[in-house]
Parts: sequence; structure tokens; C-alpha cells
Amino acid sequence: MLANLGLSDTDETVYRAMLYHPRLGVAELAVHLSVPESMVRQALDRLIDLALVRASDEGLRAVRPQAGLMSLLARAEAAIAARQQEIEATRAAIISIAGEFQDHGSADVVIRLEGVDAVRDRLAELAREAERECISFSSGGAQTPDTIEAEKPLNQLALERGVSIRDVYQESFRNDPGTLEHACWMAQLGGHCRTVPTLPMRLVIVDRRTALVPIDPSDSRAGAIEIHSPGVVASLVALFEQVWESGRPFGEAPARDDHGLTTQERQLLKLLAAGHTDDSAARKLAVSTRSVQRMMTALTERLAVVSRFQAGVEASRKGWLT
Repeated sequence: MLANLGLSDTDETVYRAMLYHPRLGVAELAVHLSVPESMVRQALDRLIDLALVRASDEGLRAVRPQAGLMSLLARAEAAIAARQQEIEATRAAIISIAGEFQDHGSADVVIRLEGVDAVRDRLAELAREAERECISFSSGGAQTPDTIEAEKPLNQLALERGVSIRDVYQESFRNDPGTLEHACWMAQLGGHCRTVPTLPMRLVIVDRRTALVPIDPSDSRAGAIEIHSPGVVASLVALFEQVWESGRPFGEAPARDDHGLTTQERQLLKLLAAGHTDDSAARKLAVSTRSVQRMMTALTERLAVVSRFQAGVEASRKGWLT
């Protein structure tokens, strides 16, 4: 019932039990609900993160629903309103692009490529036509062996013609042997690859004249939009250059900041502080949920705390999130 507020069924059950039985401790709650004590502790961590449970002189106490749940509801409503604003901004951008397309009276300003095959065919054409440069973002999961093998001859021909190729991958790609081998092969031919913790979307730009972006960033199989508008392409190039500057070249050890954090660890802390679950943080970082949990376990040990909530408080106190 409260899943839209970020509570699982177990979280809600523990919260209700604490409201009706405020004096029960962790072990007593586990017995009362007939669940493992570890499950109760996990639920308490999430309830603390959501400000539905707080520590008092008498131990952990549930916050009254009139205050706690209504606060979560207000936060959810604000998130929906913000999402609606993003949708409206996207709508305005689409209208602007469509208007530019109409004003130019040319089908070459924006072209819709439906499906994966259409995108692959167009990428092959662009690779053959490239004269100076090809830059790209590769977000999401690791590339399949078939995709890598299909790209190899095109990349090799482009590099041999003197075309500069720069790719930005997500940090998680460093754990994929196939992608790592491909990056090393590209480097031997003169290509350049870097990694960052997260990427906004997939992106390909050729000769700073043509850009391909996903029709739906959450579903790469839906196809892509090919853009030739100089203003839009220039903005996408600027985005690429900004991300490229923050990236780490393949072959370099993970850089650590003054607090000993890698960029991926810092990004994970920020995602969790922003309210992301382990699953959603894993999707953002393009790693498994288990990897996120391993990183979080290591971070809580370094911070000498026992819960995610305490880790967030301590990381903020130490200035790790700034």
C-alpha cells in the first residue's frame, strides 16, 4: 500500500508493529512478527532513512503517521511535480526541434530511426562517412561480443583514415573482460577511452555535424533520433567534452580524492543520500545490486558505523558528500 512512498511490505509491517507496540525492541519485534532479526534490522535502516523511525532516550521509536507519512507523501508529490516539469521541458525541446525542422523544410534536420537494426545500419554508414572525429557515450550494461565484433572493422577503417575516436564508458565496464579487451585494442590503433561513474544517456556524434540520441533513454532498443541541427549538436558536443574531462583513461588506477574515495564510491554515497535504493543506485552505476552492497559494506566499515543511515550522517559530517 505504501510502496509509492518507498516502503516495502516488510518495512510497512515493522512500522505498524512499532506504532502499536512502541516498547518492543529489535529481537522482540522479530518474535512478534515471526521474521528473522536481520530482516527487522534492514527494515529499520530503511525506516530511519525515510525518517519514519528516530532514536530517542528510550531507543528507536516510530514517528506518528500524521507527521512521518504525510512528509513522505509531500516529498513524493514534489518529485512527481518535478518530473512533470522535466516532461514539460522535454516537450518544449521537442516542439522546438520540430519547429526548426519545419522552418528548414528539410527532412535532414531530424530523422527518426526505428529499432536496433536501423540504428546499427546508420552507425555503419556514419562510420564510413566520418572525416575527422567520432565521439560517444556508452551507458548501461556491457557491450555484447556480437556488437563489439561488428564495430571492429568500422572503427579500424576510421582510425586508419585518421579519424579521431573518443569513447566514454561507465566505470562498471572495467569489470567486463570483453569491453576491456576492446578498449585496449582501440588504444593500440590510436583510439581513446575513458570511464565515469554514470552517464546521462547513449550518444554518438560524428564530425560535430550529426548526433544520434535514444528515442527513449530507458529503452535503447526503441531506436534513435538523428539530429543535424547545429545548435543542438553543439550543445551535445559541449556535454561530451565536460564528461570527457572528468573521465579516467583506461589503464589508469582508480583516482582517489583527499578522503580516499574513488569517483564511483563518491557517486554511490551521493545516490544513496538522495534517496536511491540499492537497486536504483545499481542501475545508475550500471553494476549489480550485489556490487553496490559490497561497496556500501566497505564504506560503512571505513566510517566505523553499522547502518546506511549512520553512514550517510558520518559521510556528511566528514565532508565526503561535498
